[in-house]
Amino acid sequence: MTTSPHLFESLDLRGLPLPNRIVLAPLTRGRAGEERIPNEVMAEYYVQRSSAGLMITEATSISEQALGWIESPGIYTDAMTEGWKRVTEAVHQTGGRIFLQLWHTGRASHTNFHKGRLPVAPSAIKIEGDGIHTPEGKFPYETPRALETEEISQVVEEYRQAARRAKEAGFDGVEVHSANGYLLDTFLQSKTNQRTDPYGGSVENRYRILHEVINAVSETWPTSRIGVRLSPNGIYNDMGSPDFREQFTYVASQLDQFGLAYLHVLDGLAFGFHELGEPMTLQEIRQVYHGPLMGNCGYSQEAAEEAIASGAADLISFGRPFISNPDLVERFQNGWELAEDAPVSVYYSTTGAKGYTDFPAYEPEKSTSQG
Repeated sequence: MTTSPHLFESLDLRGLPLPNRIVLAPLTRGRAGEERIPNEVMAEYYVQRSSAGLMITEATSISEQALGWIESPGIYTDAMTEGWKRVTEAVHQTGGRIFLQLWHTGRASHTNFHKGRLPVAPSAIKIEGDGIHTPEGKFPYETPRALETEEISQVVEEYRQAARRAKEAGFDGVEVHSANGYLLDTFLQSKTNQRTDPYGGSVENRYRILHEVINAVSETWPTSRIGVRLSPNGIYNDMGSPDFREQFTYVASQLDQFGLAYLHVLDGLAFGFHELGEPMTLQEIRQVYHGPLMGNCGYSQEAAEEAIASGAADLISFGRPFISNPDLVERFQNGWELAEDAPVSVYYSTTGAKGYTDFPAYEPEKSTSQG
């Protein structure tokens, strides 16, 4: 008998039936090889975790310009689309449900990913941090090139084409990654967006590109199959803006009008908080966003159950616990012990199954009693 009855309630996610409220969070794992084509070991990875109510793939680059992680997958060529099709077919054979996360790394990249061309961003402001892993080794962050106004429509077009390919690949929906200091998040935040054109200068203008991206993606997908990810409290990739509350309250209120599949908010503080005010909570976002709401970042089973039972969230996504516990759903359901979190180094390993699909499922001790 589960101790988390609300976590194991089914959910009709705007027409997509989910058997529970546990979501596999997007986890960048770098197993797609130099060609960035999804492969059999990736299919196995998702199949192992397909008892989740919903799975969100690792961040997937929408174009060559969007690249910024070693051997992460893409969704901008026919071969990539076919590779993902093998993944979705394997997942669907197990009864699983899977969304593709659409990604542009923006300034969180390096010239080594772009044949000597600088990464792009809303403004020429570099990340302050200890450097970035590239195909040529670890290097300091660079000052990115600010996108010209007329270039932004091409970025939006790349999201449109990536969404079309995701449909062809057989996904159940897509998530627009607008969090964690990647391109769309850096447009939202005043710390990284100092533009004076229609894409900067006010909370409304900073939101403009995200609005355009969702409209473009919705040409292929009904908005009921589009999720959006935000990180109002986070510091990852050197983020955090003084007007974060005003900005993200506005963004959530605007997204409320789309009828999205869900809004995915990194409300937890497990990976750092910018301390520029009280952290935004799911309850606060509920005041302006009335659709399905997903919490993330550092949740335990007990905290997830409480969030759903209280009505603060409809879904909770789990990241690192799912790496070393492919059967996390069953462990939660049966009260089985969790394996320890895998070391962060597994994020930078590109050695196939090791540290990826070789984490064992739980084996209950067999009874030794005599019949």
